[in-house]
Amino acid sequence: MSTSTPTNASTSPSRQDAAPESTLLAMPKAELHLHIEGTLEPELALDLARRNGVQLPWNGLDELRAQYRFENLQSFLNLYYQLMAVLRTADDFRDLMLAYLERAHADGVRHAEIFFDPQVHLDNGLDFDMVMAGLLEGLAIGEERYGISGGLILSIVRDKPVESARSMIDLAEHRAGDLIGVGLDSAEVGYPPSLFEECFAHARAMGLHCVAHAGEEGPADYVTQALDLLHAERIDHGIHAIDSPEVTARLAREGIALTVCPLSNRRLQVVDDLRELPIRRFLDQGVAVTVNSDDPAYFGGYIGANYQALADIGFGADELAGFAENSIKHSFAAEERKRQLLGQLAEWRNAVTKGIA
Repeated sequence: MSTSTPTNASTSPSRQDAAPESTLLAMPKAELHLHIEGTLEPELALDLARRNGVQLPWNGLDELRAQYRFENLQSFLNLYYQLMAVLRTADDFRDLMLAYLERAHADGVRHAEIFFDPQVHLDNGLDFDMVMAGLLEGLAIGEERYGISGGLILSIVRDKPVESARSMIDLAEHRAGDLIGVGLDSAEVGYPPSLFEECFAHARAMGLHCVAHAGEEGPADYVTQALDLLHAERIDHGIHAIDSPEVTARLAREGIALTVCPLSNRRLQVVDDLRELPIRRFLDQGVAVTVNSDDPAYFGGYIGANYQALADIGFGADELAGFAENSIKHSFAAEERKRQLLGQLAEWRNAVTKGIA
């Protein structure tokens, strides 16, 4: 992964209207860029390994935690895929989902659109319908328990053979009604969106929404390909779109939101400092930005910590509420649910204005 930073990164303003952490956590928000496998905390990974008789190459929690120091995207992915081997049963996937939703609820998430990587689970010898059953059970329990709406986005692993992606979409067709979308993730450079045009066309024919990781480590042209060839409705990460005035202007003109993940970008050394992220430049040019946690067990914080990190570098309460508003508006929730959540956010803003939140 390239460790170069977006050019002409903006500086942040002073914290003149910062909201306390508890207020930010209470703010209603949606999470649009979250990989459920990336919520596998080391403690749970070790528990599942013991439960399923999976041998891991580390002796205890401290030794496993020491692996969570990444030089780039690939070094993270190596650990990420290795730990996914502890997920063996529907109960495992249910428990993983519920652990995430409990944390999301504490962080004010009211709607979550969640990626999962079935190709990897199939390679680990698991049944696709079993994986789906566990995740959907977790979502159903979580909605009842925490009031969090949402659904699953099947994410294509772009550095696997394209034929694997085609087979995955074919296999998932009978479960299209249990999915909300298809995405594209994993190592970006050398695996442009153009490789997956046919897969995404099939997914659209199945009635699925389309999103794609582009412009995290790849160039702005990957963002263009995701829009033109995959018909992506959101761009995941997308920070290198700022390198092209034309692409940035197009995102603003067409109302394409970016699902930015600040702590992920810092942990993977996309930037050395969060102030180097071009978030404010995107805002100044009319691009809708949302805030998300990506793979929070690996990157040092769930969505609340990402909002707090932006508050710490100078984004005020109204700006942070703008990110939350974007997350709701650019979700794939039903219009009635969006109105409900926007109403809750308006109530939060009113309380903050009155100083009672």
